[in-house]
Amino acid sequence: MTKEQSPATQETAGPRPRRLTYAAVLTALEGAALAVGGIWVLVLGLSGEPDDRQQAVTLGVTLVALALLPLLAARGLFAQRSWSRGPSVITQILALPVAYSLLQADSIAIPAGIAIAAVAITTLVLLINPATTEALGIRGPGNAPDQK
Repeated sequence: MTKEQSPATQETAGPRPRRLTYAAVLTALEGAALAVGGIWVLVLGLSGEPDDRQQAVTLGVTLVALALLPLLAARGLFAQRSWSRGPSVITQILALPVAYSLLQADSIAIPAGIAIAAVAITTLVLLINPATTEALGIRGPGNAPDQK
C-alpha cells in the first residue's frame, strides 16, 4: 500500500475553520440531548409508573442508541474526517420532521420545535459551506484527483 492509499494519513491539512467547529459543536449538542433524553425516559420508565413500562424502556434505549450517530459524527468533524459530514447531515435531515411535528402541536412543545429546527437548519448551512467542504477534503463531482 502506498503512502497516498494509507488510511492512517490525515485527510486534510490546515487549521479547522470556525464553521466546521460550530457544526461539530451543534452536532455534539444534538447527540448529547438525545442521550440525556433517552436516559431520562429510561429512568422514568424503570422507576416511575409509566402506562407501558416496556414501551418506555424501549424508547429510552432507542434514543440512547440514536445518540451515537451525531456524537460519532461530531468527533469526526472535530478531527476533520470527510466521512463525518454524511452522518451529521443525516442527523439534521431527521431532525427537521421532528421539529415540524412539534410545531404542529398546540402545547409547550412549540418552542422545542423552533429550537430543533433552528439548530438543524443552521448546522446544515454550516456543513454545506464551501470552507467546511474544503476543510474536510470533500471534492465535488468531476474534481477527483488524477490517478496515474
